Amino acid sequence: METLRMFGRNKLGIVGLVLVALIVFGSLFGPSIRPVADEASMDRVSEGPSAEFPLGTNFQGLDNFSLLLAGGKDIILIAVITGVLETLVAVAIGSAAAYFGGRIDGLLVSFIELWLTIPRFPLLAILATTLKLQEPWMLAIIIAILGWPSLARQVRTVVLSLKKRDYIEAASMLDLGARHIIFREMLPNMMSFVAIALVSTMIYAIYYQTSLVFLGFIPFSSTNWGVMLSLAEAKGAIYNAQAAWGVITPIAAIVALQIGLVWIMRALEEVFNPRLRQGV
Repeated sequence: METLRMFGRNKLGIVGLVLVALIVFGSLFGPSIRPVADEASMDRVSEGPSAEFPLGTNFQGLDNFSLLLAGGKDIILIAVITGVLETLVAVAIGSAAAYFGGRIDGLLVSFIELWLTIPRFPLLAILATTLKLQEPWMLAIIIAILGWPSLARQVRTVVLSLKKRDYIEAASMLDLGARHIIFREMLPNMMSFVAIALVSTMIYAIYYQTSLVFLGFIPFSSTNWGVMLSLAEAKGAIYNAQAAWGVITPIAAIVALQIGLVWIMRALEEVFNPRLRQGV
């Protein structure tokens, strides 16, 4: 309860939480409330905002607001799956390296450092093109597999610090076992770091997936925000003041979602870091 109260005092954190909640709610329930038209309406092409179309229409005469509501599901799904998978893998490997130490630590650290040398985005583009990804969860798994090493190295540092705490040393002397020490003693004290890391990985997942979709490597659906942006740019929407709403709409949605997550992450950092709360 104290954690919730401290989070509630952070105005930006609350605004970020409300913003993300609205985007998630709109993406889940919006398409059924305001569905995308089945057919193009060429007599309504590239109209500006109006009472009927608050965000104007695109190059096919389709409502940008309806496309916006329908285009967030894949983005959010990939962000959540990537965040959870990447965090779990990073915590498992980073914790094992730091806790067991010795040869295991050396091998895992070498593997992490080797994996970090792989150029992430170019390889993502190659895999996306080669594998012809059709489902959002497939991209999420690939992003998580390529992105865990950096977080694993941070987790290792956190666990190494925890190993020096008195209660961890006492648990080791009592021979309570690795499972008890890791899951009962260390992990609960890492939850603040894990929560922040989860949000951070979701932010990067949004960046990578929208970039790949915009470049045409992963055309999941015609209503994906990245696809909306790519098609609008390809049709020259940036050169037409009214048609520009086809570009502004998906960009605003992507930025709003990322900003909301950043504000939540900053609020969590202040909640779990007393020095930030005191302005030190």
